[in-house]
Amino acid sequence: MICRIDEMKDKQVVCVSDGCVLGYVSDIELDTEKGVLTSIVIYGRLRFFGLLGREDDIVIPFEDIKVIGEETVLVSAQPNPTLSELKSKKRFISL
Repeated sequence: MICRIDEMKDKQVVCVSDGCVLGYVSDIELDTEKGVLTSIVIYGRLRFFGLLGREDDIVIPFEDIKVIGEETVLVSAQPNPTLSELKSKKRFISL
């Protein structure tokens, strides 16, 4: 399946282990030297209508992406990050 970057935006991201919705694809990270997708980014939720900033972003590596469909992206990711992951600027979620 060939997919444009514009088509990736706003696809729903669902965890296959428990069926929870992690959010929507907000951005992607590409390796420009190899020309491959390295991860997808889900922006954190707004805090108090955005006045207090956002929660940490969720970054899901390509290895955890199982299926990229027409409307959803299925991932095998763990929705609850560990304490060390919360301390970093971005949350990396994997099994």
